[in-house]
Amino acid sequence: MSPLIVAELLTLGLAAGFLAGLLGIGGGMLLVPFLTIILSQQGVAPGLAVKMAIATSMATIMFTSLSSVRAHHCRGAVRWDIVRGLAPGIVLGGLGAGVGVFALVKGPGLALFFALFVGFSATQMLLDRKPAPTRQLPGTAGQLAAGGGIGFLSGLVGAGGGFISVPFMTWCNVPIHHAVATSAALGFPIALANTVGYVAGGWTLANTLPGAFGFLYLPALALIASASVLAAPQGARVAHAMNVRQLKHVFALLLFGLAAYMGAKGLGRV
Repeated sequence: MSPLIVAELLTLGLAAGFLAGLLGIGGGMLLVPFLTIILSQQGVAPGLAVKMAIATSMATIMFTSLSSVRAHHCRGAVRWDIVRGLAPGIVLGGLGAGVGVFALVKGPGLALFFALFVGFSATQMLLDRKPAPTRQLPGTAGQLAAGGGIGFLSGLVGAGGGFISVPFMTWCNVPIHHAVATSAALGFPIALANTVGYVAGGWTLANTLPGAFGFLYLPALALIASASVLAAPQGARVAHAMNVRQLKHVFALLLFGLAAYMGAKGLGRV
């Protein structure tokens, strides 16, 4: 691995970690497109590059989440009751995505799904719609179903679920700072369940790069995770000190660009 790629991966880790702490996301929306580029430049076939980028991105979230949630927990912002309600469904949905669907879906199809999902998430961030004041979180069965959807979709796109869980919680009138902090806590079970699924699904996959293990690219995982755990607490501090609305709008515009790239990748245009 060249010094330039090492520097790129460390920079990605810092950016992903900061955003994880700031917005309650795992960083996958940022990591997957850039990891796809890096892996493609190293000779990995386009379809496999997308899958390896998604799996490696998700694995880094295990480390980023722990660092981010610790900072939020110290400020009393994590709603652990919501974590307990959503986590069982998240684990089931994540295992289902990682073990079954992820290994079967073709790389270009995943790239297009990622592009559509990110584009939708960016649109939701820009619209910033307000929920009905009487809406509350659903009961046990509803939270189990919601967690299953969050875990499943996260596994397909390699994200920590913040782009689903934060809008879901705010839609149910959970205050934004509590939603961001709780989403950071949910990132760990999402990442753990999906990573186990990726390992099982890619167990027989021939390694295409030194350091690759099935769908995981371990050198990138180590570099991104080591940088992200340093930056996540800084993002959490900023989140509790500022109004993140303007930053969310800027980040949404970045996501539209990344969605366009992944869409072009899925269509074989890049």
